[in-house]
Amino acid sequence: MGDPKGFMTVPRKESGYRPLNERIYDYGEVEQTLDEYDRRLQASRCMDCGVPFCHWGCPVGSKIPEWQDALYRKYDREAYEILHSTNSFPEITGRICPALCEKSCVLGIHNEAVTIRENEAAVVEHAFANGYITPNPPQKRTGKKVAVIGSGPAGLSAADVLNRLGHSVTVFEKNESLGGLLRFGIPDFKLNKGIIERRLDIFRAEGIEFKTGLTVGKDLTAEALLNDFDAIVLAMGAETPRNLPVEGRDLKGVHFALEFLQQQNRVVAGAKIADSERILATGKHVLVIGGGDTGSDCVGTSVRQKAASVTQIEILPKPPTERPANNPWPYWPNILRTSSSHNEGCQRRWALSTKRLIGDNGTVKQAEIVEVEWTQDESGRYVMEEKAGSEQIIPANLVLLCMGFTQPVHTGLLDALGVEYDQRGNVRVNEQKATSIAKVFAAGDVERGASLVVHAIQSGKIAAINAHEYLK
Repeated sequence: MGDPKGFMTVPRKESGYRPLNERIYDYGEVEQTLDEYDRRLQASRCMDCGVPFCHWGCPVGSKIPEWQDALYRKYDREAYEILHSTNSFPEITGRICPALCEKSCVLGIHNEAVTIRENEAAVVEHAFANGYITPNPPQKRTGKKVAVIGSGPAGLSAADVLNRLGHSVTVFEKNESLGGLLRFGIPDFKLNKGIIERRLDIFRAEGIEFKTGLTVGKDLTAEALLNDFDAIVLAMGAETPRNLPVEGRDLKGVHFALEFLQQQNRVVAGAKIADSERILATGKHVLVIGGGDTGSDCVGTSVRQKAASVTQIEILPKPPTERPANNPWPYWPNILRTSSSHNEGCQRRWALSTKRLIGDNGTVKQAEIVEVEWTQDESGRYVMEEKAGSEQIIPANLVLLCMGFTQPVHTGLLDALGVEYDQRGNVRVNEQKATSIAKVFAAGDVERGASLVVHAIQSGKIAAINAHEYLK
């Protein structure tokens, strides 16, 4: 416990964001950092609780009180080593994790949780700056070869653990660059891609082999994969987006969110996109359908592309600003969240459904929306009904569908391997993350469904440990 009275004498202090009128003109990270003195003060607020609910709330099992104490006492290398012991890349979760730990922090009862996520990022950046983080390849190899399919957080986590255990790991990625949704789905203003490259350089130096631009199941057959490797970890994510089956869906200017975000991320990275293929919000009235993090990312990207207006609609009711009685601490609070992107210029509306999209010469121009009500039936199930007479036509020159993902893509590798699927269409696994096919494991969204980066990291760890047990 850094300071026995820290939580009483030091108020929560966040780093905040870069000035709005500065950040909307570039794709640099929006979040600022506290200086070293303030960061250690924030670490002193950790109470070293008898029951560390922060640790309970963290999917990767971060030993939060321990590294907070080390940070406060200036044991910076120790702080990083504790962090890294449960997480292959805390510099990434320190930037983009929704911080389940903070919502379960005991101080969070009074909305004064320790700034765990920001402290995490600070610990890692300090460790890199001081040369504490260097390649540490295994001293001995087992002679076993493992293929990891997909280089998102689940795949990289699994690859890191398996490599450290001495196996020869090859990661296959269908895209031209590594990182999965970390690379292509999350905008640069939330995660600078140099952060990913820095960690990948460590992984390469430690002996992990990466092969990009190669689609397993097409460029490399499932049969060859099974023959060439002693174990396989599937980590391809859930890439089937939820569609909007309404009139006008096929109009030009209606896109899935990732089409929009991936293209912009590639442009920031230096890719040249033909004008005929460019998806731009410039001068357009943008309609973002879906109220989650991906929708927020589309809002921020549209603002930076100089959209005429941005409207984000959500089919569910507006969440409360404080925890309701049936959603107590330390559980994740289902409350209203406002991101940095929302503050940059966006109209947010709730309890609205899209009835149809209206076009002109094959291009979307407007959307008809309708208010909805949610009620519970006799079984307690929520039922949605449209409000009669509440229809409204709004301008929409660019429509972005941000309604999540339904399942992994079955055609190709998964069907070729013959793995079983669960009732939601995800790859069926047991508690050891083993699939129905011998020596094939699955991790992350491909077996769980679309979820958080921390869940993917932990799933990759579990799959790797059990693949290791299988190889033994």
